Amino acid sequence: MSITNTQKKFLRQAAHHLKPVVWAGKNGISKSLITEIEQALEIHELIKIKCQLGEREERDAGIEDICKKTGADNVQRVGNIVTIYKKNPKKPVIKLPA
Repeated sequence: MSITNTQKKFLRQAAHHLKPVVWAGKNGISKSLITEIEQALEIHELIKIKCQLGEREERDAGIEDICKKTGADNVQRVGNIVTIYKKNPKKPVIKLPA
């Protein structure tokens, strides 16, 4: 699913007050980490992840890997914090603008 720039702006505003709910450590992207992220996305749809995956290139690759494996959209990355969004098809929590 691809989100528009207007929707990204809306999601960035909605995520401003959120704290990271998942920490990706130096051990990399494991199956248990992906499972934890998927569970958090199912409940909240919009989450922040603190990525401590090394240097910038490693973080970017890790974030891309997380988004690909979970089917989520990268809303924004600021330093070590990434905000991702995935709509829950059964119980949508966030109503995106058109």
